[in-house]
Amino acid sequence: MATGWTQRALGAQSAGWRSPLREAGQVDMNFQVTGLGRDEVKLDSPRSFLDQEDVEEAEDQQLLEPAAWRAYMERRTALREFLTTDLSSHLLKRHHARLDLLKKCSYHIEILPKHLALGDQNPLALPNAMFQLIDPWKFQRMKKVGTAQTKIQLLLLGDLLEQLDRGRAELDALLESPDPRPFLAGWGPVAQRLAELSAVMDSFLATMVPGRLHIKHRLVSDIGATKIPHIRLMLSTKTPVLFDRKGSVAHQDWASLRWFVTTQPAAPEQFELRFKLLDPRTQQERSRCGVIPVAACAFVIHDLLPSRCYKFTVKRAESYTLVYEPWRDSLTLQTRPGPPGGPSPSRLGKPGLPLTTLSER
Repeated sequence: MATGWTQRALGAQSAGWRSPLREAGQVDMNFQVTGLGRDEVKLDSPRSFLDQEDVEEAEDQQLLEPAAWRAYMERRTALREFLTTDLSSHLLKRHHARLDLLKKCSYHIEILPKHLALGDQNPLALPNAMFQLIDPWKFQRMKKVGTAQTKIQLLLLGDLLEQLDRGRAELDALLESPDPRPFLAGWGPVAQRLAELSAVMDSFLATMVPGRLHIKHRLVSDIGATKIPHIRLMLSTKTPVLFDRKGSVAHQDWASLRWFVTTQPAAPEQFELRFKLLDPRTQQERSRCGVIPVAACAFVIHDLLPSRCYKFTVKRAESYTLVYEPWRDSLTLQTRPGPPGGPSPSRLGKPGLPLTTLSER
């Protein structure tokens, strides 16, 4: 459906002006204006820096007929309005930030009764019997389909956003050019380009929402006389787990770590904390790494070596419905120096308990 700027752009197009695209996605800039030669347009004449735009506009108005001048100004206004509203640099920057966030999310399969919408149900209220009715082998196969669908969706979003970036650069250069010919002899391809970019934006916004998984095979095995429930599968996202950079600190032989999730989950979540000593110097130091399950958003880890760097990563614990998790947050901290000739850590190999004061957010 054409938006307001598309209608205005197409309405400003004169029936007699036609110029095909030199190639798909590009605007042919080699237009000719009937009755105006290169010398008459005077595009290369010297102008002062302060009033260059005003001088160019006045000279263009003198060179063009009143009707052509009105068409020129209407089309420039339509293009400027499109670049400041529908395809503004601020809007594209927001879309880049949203795509970066989606690349850090974890993706899960939601099993819903057909009468419920995604997000309306309480996860604790969904009967576990529903999972018992689903064939495990078929469900694992659907998880692979969900993984492929998620990867394709993220790649498509990146490609669409690149098209929008290139389109804005092309139109911005066209608006900044003093040449009136693209707005007169070549406005047809320009208006077509505006409509194409509007369609790309619509596709981008539609692809941002995780879609429904297409079920090729029945997930529920034959269960005799029992009524088979009507279910559907949806892809859902969970926002990434992020370290609290200010709240996570390292001391001489221990570190206090905090993390958070931007969207509060409906139920308590389990996390997986990994730690690793960077640049180990001995074979024994190479074993200073591990994985710690944590049921809170904070943890204190002991028995670290002084004046050394440790890398910590955190993510949600593996779940049965997880299909894709391409990213996890990491944090590198350096412990403080120990006393000269002081004793080594006394609690080697005994990770500390979670702090009770650092509860879940």
